[in-house]
Amino acid sequence: MNWIYNAVNGAPVAALSRSMGISKIAATLLVKLGITDRREAQEFLNPLLRMLQDPFALKNMDLAVARIRKAMRKGESIMVFGDYDVDGVTSTTFLSSVLRRFGIRPNYIVPLRQEEGYGLSIAALERALKDGTPNLLIAVDCGTNSKTEVAYLRERGVDVVILDHHTSKEDLPEDCVIVNPHVYDGEDQKWSQLCAVGIVFKCVHALLKALREEGDELAHQIKLKDYLDLVAMGTIADLVPLRGENRILAKTGLVKLKETPRAGLNALFEVCNMQLGDEVSPYDISFKLGPRINACGRLADATNPIELLLSEDWSECRTRANELNDLNRQRQEIERSIAEEAEQMVNDHYSNRAGLVLYNEDWHSGVVGIVASRISHLFHRPTIVLGREGVAAKGSGRSIRGINLVDALNRCTHLLENWGGHPMAVGVGLNLEHLEAFRDAFNDAVLHSVDNEMPEPELDITCRIQVEDLGEHLLQELDQLAPFGQGNPEPVFEIQATALVQPPVRFGQGHFRFFLETAFGRMNGVAWKMEERIPQVGQLIDMAVRLQWNVWNDQRYPQVTLVDWKPAKL
Repeated sequence: MNWIYNAVNGAPVAALSRSMGISKIAATLLVKLGITDRREAQEFLNPLLRMLQDPFALKNMDLAVARIRKAMRKGESIMVFGDYDVDGVTSTTFLSSVLRRFGIRPNYIVPLRQEEGYGLSIAALERALKDGTPNLLIAVDCGTNSKTEVAYLRERGVDVVILDHHTSKEDLPEDCVIVNPHVYDGEDQKWSQLCAVGIVFKCVHALLKALREEGDELAHQIKLKDYLDLVAMGTIADLVPLRGENRILAKTGLVKLKETPRAGLNALFEVCNMQLGDEVSPYDISFKLGPRINACGRLADATNPIELLLSEDWSECRTRANELNDLNRQRQEIERSIAEEAEQMVNDHYSNRAGLVLYNEDWHSGVVGIVASRISHLFHRPTIVLGREGVAAKGSGRSIRGINLVDALNRCTHLLENWGGHPMAVGVGLNLEHLEAFRDAFNDAVLHSVDNEMPEPELDITCRIQVEDLGEHLLQELDQLAPFGQGNPEPVFEIQATALVQPPVRFGQGHFRFFLETAFGRMNGVAWKMEERIPQVGQLIDMAVRLQWNVWNDQRYPQVTLVDWKPAKL
């Protein structure tokens, strides 16, 4: 693995360290994020809700609020149309919950992934309108690219408000209200990277603000901070950059999530072996809470987690949480089986391919995205994994650093029925008769994007430190820099020319534990899936590590996680 280290200018680091009273390591991390100004550093380290911008600054927010207020005044029927991932589920729950506070019982619907696909599909809308036509449909986390579907709704007299964050690939829907920073607002705005639940937060903020100005007593009683647990979950799970307003919402939301009174979340904590009152991290959302919500959308009906999060009945919540947990186990088993078959397929047939397109008619298209991520990481190649739906092959793709999937697929559009996504992750659908041609075209597109030379795996080193720097003080500074995620990656530290003082201890399936001697005493370390690469005791090595708290039996202590190591260059 090629380690990449880019040093920063020492002058702004020293200045920020002095002015903020922080270590040079913490100052280096801020400067690496592009933060050199003292005021900006203070706002980053101490994000507060009062720093949020006026919600009416978003284009069309006034129109969206006016239409929702009209529906509230006239007692019109409202339908919330969401998506089946965590962002869509939390957005739908948040908006529905607030409307319920005002005595409105909105219907809500999420597409059935296997039968109806993503977003405002005609099939999903036909099901949504089967039992009655609403006066207003509010689409959250979808709708920006649904021109035909919005026209379908307007023909039936349904007004449409879209609260979305996806980029526009075609002409926008007409005769509706769209609030979408990526479409209308500049990318330099502090709210420009909000995901759907963040935009719903802004919409509810604007709605309450307007109602409070009218003297509405109930609007004064509703506290936005009571919904930050949902906002944090959707924001972190959707992998949007944790900068600007996303950072404010995520950091304050994690505090709220720790003490959430929401019965559904407490039941979800229980099946995740989490305790109310414990710190909740982005890891907990990404690998514990989020997968159980996503499992419903992948294998069943995503209205189940919405009903879980809206319910106040503990018995019902416990039952639904257990159902989500069971679905997640099924999802894990399916993924494990597909991943094993996909790995074997690459080894047997496609080991010389730069871009991988893997297909099996028995693979469940709802779970192949995670398999694509695993295979792309294992073989360090862009990977698209497909299952069969009728006469079509559908699935997901994941990329590696340095290769843009959007650019690659733009060279294959003549073979695709539909596709969309981001440089690192896409969804793909094509007719089975084009599968082999697409496999070759995608491989050629990947090679073209890298001038026929595939990049080596790379590891970004954030900062070089000494063993003596490790300890609680540094971890406390990292706590202020958290939460880590997109746009604010967790630091990887390089410790040069150090050595293990005693033999590591193997445990589990391929892991080992070790110890480092620091200025504050012995520190525990762990290396996952690295049993075959254990350094010798006394061997001088350069270590790439992450520094984290390890919590055990209500105690917490610093621990390093070994990311990679190599012999020291002397």
